[in-house]
Amino acid sequence: MISLDLSAVRLGATAIDKTDAIRQVGRILVDAGYIEPGYIDSLLARERVANTFLGNGIAIPHGVPKDRGMIKKTGVAVLQVPEGVEWNPGDRVHLVVGIAAKSDEHLQILTNLTDVLGDAAEAARLARTTSPADIAQRLSSGTAPGAPTTEPLPDDLPNHFDAVITSPHGLHARPATALVDIAKGFGATIRVRHGDRAGDAKSLIALLNLGIESGATIRVMAEGADADAALAALREAIDTGLEEEEETAGAAGTADLPRIDWEGPSVAAVAASPGLALGPVRQYQRGKIVVAATARDPAAELTRLERAIEAAKRELAELYEEVKARAGAGKAAIFRAHAEFLADQGLIDRAKALIREDARSAGYAWEQSIGEQAKTLAAQQDALLAARALDLRDVGRRVLRMLAERIEDEPNLPDTPVILIADDLSPSDTARLDPALVLGICTAAGGPTSHTAIIARSLGIPAVVGAGDSVLDIADGSPIVLDGNSGTLVLIPTDADRANAERARADLATQREAERRACYQPAITTDGARIEVVANIAAPAEAGRAVEAGGEGVGLLRTEFLFLGRDQAPSEDEQAAAYTEMVRALNGLPIIIRTLDIGGDKAVPYMSMPAEENPFLGERGIRLCLNRPELFRTQLRAIFRAAAHGPVRIMYPMISTLEELKRAKSLTEEVRLELGADPVEIGIMIEVPSAVMMAEELAAEADFFSIGSNDLTQYCLAVDRMHPLLSRQADGLHPAVLRMIDATVRAADKAGIWVGVCGGIAGDPRGVVILTGLGVRELSVSIPSIAAVKAQIRGLSMEQARALARRALACPTSAAVRGLR
Repeated sequence: MISLDLSAVRLGATAIDKTDAIRQVGRILVDAGYIEPGYIDSLLARERVANTFLGNGIAIPHGVPKDRGMIKKTGVAVLQVPEGVEWNPGDRVHLVVGIAAKSDEHLQILTNLTDVLGDAAEAARLARTTSPADIAQRLSSGTAPGAPTTEPLPDDLPNHFDAVITSPHGLHARPATALVDIAKGFGATIRVRHGDRAGDAKSLIALLNLGIESGATIRVMAEGADADAALAALREAIDTGLEEEEETAGAAGTADLPRIDWEGPSVAAVAASPGLALGPVRQYQRGKIVVAATARDPAAELTRLERAIEAAKRELAELYEEVKARAGAGKAAIFRAHAEFLADQGLIDRAKALIREDARSAGYAWEQSIGEQAKTLAAQQDALLAARALDLRDVGRRVLRMLAERIEDEPNLPDTPVILIADDLSPSDTARLDPALVLGICTAAGGPTSHTAIIARSLGIPAVVGAGDSVLDIADGSPIVLDGNSGTLVLIPTDADRANAERARADLATQREAERRACYQPAITTDGARIEVVANIAAPAEAGRAVEAGGEGVGLLRTEFLFLGRDQAPSEDEQAAAYTEMVRALNGLPIIIRTLDIGGDKAVPYMSMPAEENPFLGERGIRLCLNRPELFRTQLRAIFRAAAHGPVRIMYPMISTLEELKRAKSLTEEVRLELGADPVEIGIMIEVPSAVMMAEELAAEADFFSIGSNDLTQYCLAVDRMHPLLSRQADGLHPAVLRMIDATVRAADKAGIWVGVCGGIAGDPRGVVILTGLGVRELSVSIPSIAAVKAQIRGLSMEQARALARRALACPTSAAVRGLR
């Protein structure tokens, strides 16, 4: 570990602005022999792409990785500015800690800085001290003057094991989330120690703050009745790898991608997602969320906070499923990590304390708690771990929207093809972008290992990050070139630049255009079989997008969006208006409206649902609706009112018995007769094994079946698809699941009704072929997947599909199914 040399501490300085302060601390590093003078520009460059303000008047400017060749040796310098210098609007810095990091020897100083952040009085003392030794001792040893020179290591718990973290980026968000998920399954107290710091293994934020890098040795400790079992499970998870899938920064570009010498003035950025884009600029402005500072009723605010967090968890679960279907479990795991932030008790307790003790509103308290933790994460020297501060703020914003007094300047997503420019994009922002309309992404901040960059790559959108604030001044409509291969933004492309860009992307553009033109063509196999490809949606605005993407209707409308994030159930008028808006947007195409599917992982506080030991086996879906008939009747009335404006089908979720279906139909018919509405088709979701086994009897009462393959998989295999260790086994292409689908289709064929699939395997390329071969007639997929699924079917013959389906049914494992050729 290095020590902070007294000669590298300058007290009593003044600075005109942030740039001046960075240049001063850079000069100290030069004079101390740590860096070449040119590295000062690297310190400034880093500040343009990353905020180095930590909190409590401390900032840590450090250079960009590509300039490490100008570092002579690892070193740290401190510039004390007693009167402070404005770092960001509202942030004033008194200690500027300049870092030249050639190795990891500086990490202890960064750790000690993080400790100072939690002690406002100590930070203020260091900002005013007249003794360089005070600062040097505090940052080198982590002890205040007069304190013992060493502190005892945290006591080990009775049971423990040591392990080396082999994940390429250390214990970052996704592997840490997996570890937390496992730890939470045990009653034992579990801690993880890294060096002389320890954290609660059931807290994601606590683990991330340990800064555990690849190759680090950690100690996992446990105490309690099930401590041995907990350690065994954690050891197995660490030994076998905690991540589902990971992607390195190198994935942002490869050596064989075209490199172009641009003529026009350009901005150097960081390549994040390969590809070229040429088009007009659209500046993305995130909405401003306004919250009240105080509140009169702490009990009401605590309830508001709890409800908002629960609603945000449900949103993240839906987003996980959508991204998983579109981009794979590894990319979707980002949102599992986000959900884990919302389960962090320290984060929640801090917000609740502000509500109870300071009479703060739920929104203000949550904003403060998130902000404090995000600053601590941002203090991590490891770029990947520090980038998780953006993820935490993204999660915080998701909850904050539900607590807002008002949301100003709500951003409008583009409706024409543009190159999107933003200060930064959260994973949630990026996940909802339409690749057909967003030609490229440029952010002023961020890095290639951010979750935003990973999602951009999964969507196939060229992207550059870390371009600096100047790009935020580019006028909307300005034509630019974005080169995601080299990390360049060409601001005023010449004719030659345009020609080069067009040539480089010609093949890809032709292919995409052909897909767009073909998206409205029906999905008919080469031997004449028609498969309907429809959309899964969960919001009114998505109905129009589904049609534009080539969807032949909506195969699943998740109505839960109307019931979450609020204090009471939506009225009949509110529901009718939302459903009617979607029916009209479809312009004559059919929509299947699934009745309320609350329960399981979807709790709604205002319904006063009792806690259940096994909520997925309890009051959920149709069971809840039948137990609360007025809630059910209100929704049915709204659906029938919407049905007057276009073709609507009603679908009941989680039907497990014939009696449930008959009761639901009876209630539905009563409502229809009361309104004098026309009959509509009524179908059921096949999601549990009992429904498969009773499919012949159920088919006699239903007009169609829709197989929810995600739930059918977890109930068939008895595997929670969100389980940190077992989720990989929850594969919808497991032969057991496929045989259940086959049995369902055969029963439906016998009764003369059709079968659709609306789970993840409907958009899986292998699943498309097998389901088609099994006789499924409708595939309901996420909107971005529609064109690709239709194109795949048009290149397929039923003979091929049936042959593959037969072979899949005979396979012994899901791996064998996926290995079929």
